[in-house]
Amino acid sequence: MTRSPTHVGVSQFVTTYQALNKDNLSSLATIYHPKIVFVDPAHEITGLEAFIQYFSLLYENVTDCQFHIHTTAVDGDDAFVTWTMMLSHPKLDGGKTRQVQGCSHLRFYDGKIIRHRDYFDLGEMLYEALPVIGRLLKHIKTRLGQ
Repeated sequence: MTRSPTHVGVSQFVTTYQALNKDNLSSLATIYHPKIVFVDPAHEITGLEAFIQYFSLLYENVTDCQFHIHTTAVDGDDAFVTWTMMLSHPKLDGGKTRQVQGCSHLRFYDGKIIRHRDYFDLGEMLYEALPVIGRLLKHIKTRLGQ
């Protein structure tokens, strides 16, 4: 059975992200379209150069950042990927590794990702790791029964 260009692109995405680190960020250029639009709960970035610059800043400020890919699903030019990001930042939670669950919606064009939208809980990633806000959010979640 022949795999579609989207299936091939998702495989390349998984391989790239599971090996991604501060020393190989240029590998992102192999899977993303020059006109990539990237959206997450805190950013909207347009263009490959700006996208790679965003990742450069991210990896410059963290002690460690790794992605563990769980599942993928493809529908035409769209793909969905579930993942866990393992993130350590010296200013968050005393530098301890934080786990953030998320999902990416990828849209492919000409075999490259032209739109990438990440869905994750920004509170889980950032706010819960801050001393005062984190305690408040944990208290609220406890009261809500989560």
